[in-house]
Amino acid sequence: MEKELELYLHIPFCMKKCNYCDFLSAPANEKTQEKYTAALVREIRYYGERCRDRKVSTIYIGGGTPSWLSEHGMEVILKQLFSSFVIKPDAEITIECNPGTLTKKKLQTYRRNKVNRLSMGLQSTMNDELKELGRIHTYEQFVQNYELARKAGFTNINVDLMSALPNQTASKYLTSLKRVIDLKPEHMSAYSLMIEPGTPFYEKYHFDTANRKAGLPTKYLPSEDTEYEIYYRTKELLEQAGYCHYEISNYAKPGYECRHNIGYWKRTDYLGMGLGASSLFENVRYVNEQELSTYIEGTKTAADLHIQADVISRRGQMEEFMFLGLRMTAGVTRAEFRKCFGVEVEAVYGELLPRLAGEGLIVCEAGEIRLTDRGRDISNYVLAEFLME
Repeated sequence: MEKELELYLHIPFCMKKCNYCDFLSAPANEKTQEKYTAALVREIRYYGERCRDRKVSTIYIGGGTPSWLSEHGMEVILKQLFSSFVIKPDAEITIECNPGTLTKKKLQTYRRNKVNRLSMGLQSTMNDELKELGRIHTYEQFVQNYELARKAGFTNINVDLMSALPNQTASKYLTSLKRVIDLKPEHMSAYSLMIEPGTPFYEKYHFDTANRKAGLPTKYLPSEDTEYEIYYRTKELLEQAGYCHYEISNYAKPGYECRHNIGYWKRTDYLGMGLGASSLFENVRYVNEQELSTYIEGTKTAADLHIQADVISRRGQMEEFMFLGLRMTAGVTRAEFRKCFGVEVEAVYGELLPRLAGEGLIVCEAGEIRLTDRGRDISNYVLAEFLME
């Protein structure tokens, strides 16, 4: 049986860190980027030698802002991937891009090296909202970069759109949504702003976040009622435009669902390379070194770069199967659970399933289990129920 593998590569550089971002990323000069690229190539070679029995089905290059890296640096990385790994001819290969960082030369380099999907971080079409978020671009620059990507031949583009922004009304958000729909991207990720500790937004808005959780009025952030309105109107407008709502925050034209992310939700083995990257390989989760200087120095082998490695118990595998799989609109199947674990799902969740179904949060049919619309509204609660204390 063919062993499938997904690859994730982390490029931890950006022109400027956004006000809401808690990702492992920061600005860096050209020399640092060159040293990092060399270290990443070493790691690619190391794992390529050890994974020749695997066929790579998807590659996702994220960050940070991968499109901030020079076209030469990205070409070196992509060529090394194809040299080191067995990559399937129909592999989905994605690069995350920020508007304002793309050029015709970079896009041509991506195409020449078999990149076939772009994920563009727009977040809003309102320039005042982009400024508040700390984005480096305007909406007009996004449109220019989007059209540049189309002219370069990209036929599979995702656009990220963010809601629940400070002082954002439902009407303002829906204007952004309609503008993006008019551009006809193949995929859209529509998600709510999260206020994360350690970010400028946390200092500014964490009191509002606490008030909203407590059901109290907020000063800057939209209410929960506004968030629900945005969620349902997003679903309605995108489905009317021909998009399938295949995961809680993701919509795609038929055949353009993100295969890499689906692999995460189905627990396909994936190998993360680069600073702070995570992996799931044969039921062990790894986390890479998070100190840039240590990663770049190259005094350790790639395996020694792991700062954490956790073996996932059989119970943990079952939990992940359920709370990751149920993120997808199609849900999970009893047959796949039985295939993975050798028991019926009711043998493990026999009391929980009928209770959640009785509360109208999941649907249990002959072959499948999935969230209802109401279950998706409170998905964090429902999915947490599958964690066995």
